[in-house]
Amino acid sequence: MGDEAIVRLRKLLRDLFSARYQGVDGMRASRAQGYADGYMAALLASGKVSQRDLLSIVAEERSRAAGPATGAAVLGEPVAA
Repeated sequence: MGDEAIVRLRKLLRDLFSARYQGVDGMRASRAQGYADGYMAALLASGKVSQRDLLSIVAEERSRAAGPATGAAVLGEPVAA
């Protein structure tokens, strides 16, 4: 993984979670979501990171923004609705 790419991704995720949890207008929140999604898709397509790496980074940044998750998720297990 390129350090610059991960630093940039973490910044995009901080912007996204900041917008989401601070209740900013929908346009700014949508733009932040789009930037983060597009950047993650490009990283995956380029092979610079794995899906597992991305999930770990997103979980770390979400925890920084909103505190720890209420439960552990396991890849491959169905999610209760």
